[in-house]
Formats: sequence, C-alpha cells, structure tokens
Amino acid sequence: MNTLAGRGGGTVLVFDFGMKHIGIAVAEPQADLARGLTTIPAKSGEPHWQALDPVVAEWQPECLVVGLPINMDGTPSEGSAQARRFGKRLAARYDLTVDYADERLSTFEAISRGAPPDAAHTQAAQVIGETWLNERLP
Repeated sequence: MNTLAGRGGGTVLVFDFGMKHIGIAVAEPQADLARGLTTIPAKSGEPHWQALDPVVAEWQPECLVVGLPINMDGTPSEGSAQARRFGKRLAARYDLTVDYADERLSTFEAISRGAPPDAAHTQAAQVIGETWLNERLP
C-alpha cells in the first residue's frame, strides 16, 4: 500500500479522515516518530480549508498520508472510497503526493491510550502515522 513517499526523510502530515472531524498528526521518518497535532472540522467530509491551509503552510510536508478504512478481512470498507476522494482533494490542493495507511483499530488504539472517545481524532492520526512509519519500504 505504501509508496516511496517520505523516503527522503522530510516531514509528513497524516490525516484521520472523518465526515465531521479530521485528525492531523505529523510524522518524522528520520526520527521514526509520529505525534498528534490538531483536529479540524469537516462538513460531510469536506475539510474546513481555512483551518487546514495554515497547518500545511507551517509544516511544509514532503508528502501527505491519509488513513484508509479497511475491513478486518482486508477488504475496502464503505469509507475507503471517501478517504481516497479526500486524498485526491489534498493532492490537488497542495500539489503533494498522497499515500495511504491502514487505519484499522486506530480509534480503538487512541482511546486505549487515554483519548476521550468523542475527541480521539488527533490521537488516531498519530496511530495512523505510526502504522505508516512501520510499514514503509526499507
């Protein structure tokens, strides 16, 4: 699933896509670390661009990663197409490569780390970033 995006070691922004909220984390491949940044509002999956644009401008990422909802059996879920559409909008708006990472159980993991269930988006984005870092090609 992962491409060579981020192999240069530059900063990567990671997104936990949702219809009402989008969690954002930053991943640093050289340090092999991811950390949550913020959550921005979305309306029917469309991000509040005025909230997202400054984040992208500040971090100047090398690429972007979107969590891809996959069923436990490995097949695409109903949300997979929506997450891919979101990734295409990001790529077009910021002229950056978009990669995808398996986001199975990311919210569960975020909650198990202490994130409140109604505000786990940022922490879930961090978990997705950690998954992406672990799955990168050598």
